[in-house]
Amino acid sequence: MDCLFCKIAQKKIPAKIIYEDEHAVAFEDINPQAPVHALIIPKKHISTGLDLKEEDNALVGHLFQVASRIAREKGIAERGFRLVTNTNAESGQSVFHIHIHLLGGRRMHWPPG
Repeated sequence: MDCLFCKIAQKKIPAKIIYEDEHAVAFEDINPQAPVHALIIPKKHISTGLDLKEEDNALVGHLFQVASRIAREKGIAERGFRLVTNTNAESGQSVFHIHIHLLGGRRMHWPPG
């Protein structure tokens, strides 16, 4: 498998990792769209949101818990932050390994576009 995020999780490609446990890794986005922009990924490879199985429910919940923890650590939890997931190319997904974008540190606009 030639998945960029799997390689980051396996430490085969460097990234600025800000959180890691046995199920997830979070790292700073290399092209940040906000003062705080982290990506939270599962260590298990799942290509898109359409590939999630019922057995992945706890894992997805864990990813959101990790996002909340990072938001608190980065000091953006109370002001507000955005969590974004994309599914397939037209939504903007460019790495086919599910991930959550954590964005904060500035006012977000709606609709996101």
